[in-house]
Amino acid sequence: QVRLAESGGGLVQAGGSLRLSCAASGAISRVDDMMWYRQAPGKGRELVAGITKGGTTNYADSAKGRFTISRDNAKNTVYLQMHSLKPEDTGVYYCKARGRMMSSLGLWDDVDYWGQGTQVTVSS
Repeated sequence: QVRLAESGGGLVQAGGSLRLSCAASGAISRVDDMMWYRQAPGKGRELVAGITKGGTTNYADSAKGRFTISRDNAKNTVYLQMHSLKPEDTGVYYCKARGRMMSSLGLWDDVDYWGQGTQVTVSS
């Protein structure tokens, strides 16, 4: 019922930049928070950055000063601009949308949906 489509990942050298995008579509009444998570090889998923509908942002310490999260509410799309990339930024990046959407049970509810992930690889 709801789909999050991510794009923008790839292979980049250390010091380079990438811009990730994630568009939510389907049975959506309202999207509140949108977030980016990262899962490095052999590690758990960690929050990288989040943004509220009103534009308030928060970042992991590792992302501060290098990454910028933004969103287009009209398009239900969230972006993650990443600069000065480091090898430790390597991982699968997932977006998450939270809001009033149709759940897997076919009911309107406050739920979370995840994207399928996009690979970011930073070479040294």
